[in-house]
Amino acid sequence: MTREQPKQAPPPVQRLRVRYAKRGRLRFTSHRDFSRAFERAVFRARLPMAYSSGFNPHPRISYAGAAPTGSASEAEYLELALAEVVDPAAALAALDEAMPDGLDVVEVVESAGGSLADLLQASQWNIALPTPMEEVTPAVRAFLRADEVAVQRMTKKGLRDFDARAAVLSLLVMPGGDGTGPGSELELVLRHQEPAVRPDDVLTGLASVGGLELVGVPLLTREAQGPLDEVTGEIGDPLRTR
Repeated sequence: MTREQPKQAPPPVQRLRVRYAKRGRLRFTSHRDFSRAFERAVFRARLPMAYSSGFNPHPRISYAGAAPTGSASEAEYLELALAEVVDPAAALAALDEAMPDGLDVVEVVESAGGSLADLLQASQWNIALPTPMEEVTPAVRAFLRADEVAVQRMTKKGLRDFDARAAVLSLLVMPGGDGTGPGSELELVLRHQEPAVRPDDVLTGLASVGGLELVGVPLLTREAQGPLDEVTGEIGDPLRTR
């Protein structure tokens, strides 16, 4: 007997792009846990989602450029495909109400077309360290002087070697917190490339080429993510770029 083919879902009539944040203890939420929480929020918010075709249709949500587990972020992005036109402001209010505190919907706009993932070309990170500036600064100088900084990280495909220096567009050291404490902060801009270089890879590189002793757990926060201006090095807003 020939199995009946599934009915094809109609195409979406609207796409919304969403900026969300991972704050506080919710920075330890994995991408898989977040996607489950977000799908539940979509159902509670009663958004008219478009669904995929096939025997197991699922809501059409496209995630892009998710931050590593354990890092906070003010600039995470996804795109929703809808079966009906919805006011972006109403979608924002409904989604933020349905999300747990710490996973916060910041902005919702109608898609201007093109690929959201292609717009996420670089990220700006803040790394808070308990280490004093006078110990961090020489390590940063050694890192920036190096032509290549080889690091290793365990990936889904096993232990991988790659160059952490190649992705670093800028790396600055600043006083920590309000400037009166013993710690320091790094302002880091990373180009998105393959293999992906993460902020913790840069810290590993600072230890290997600069002798930086990593004490305690650094707080990693993504402050911005978007299209990269190759001339100025500035990161644009992906919600306002076609």
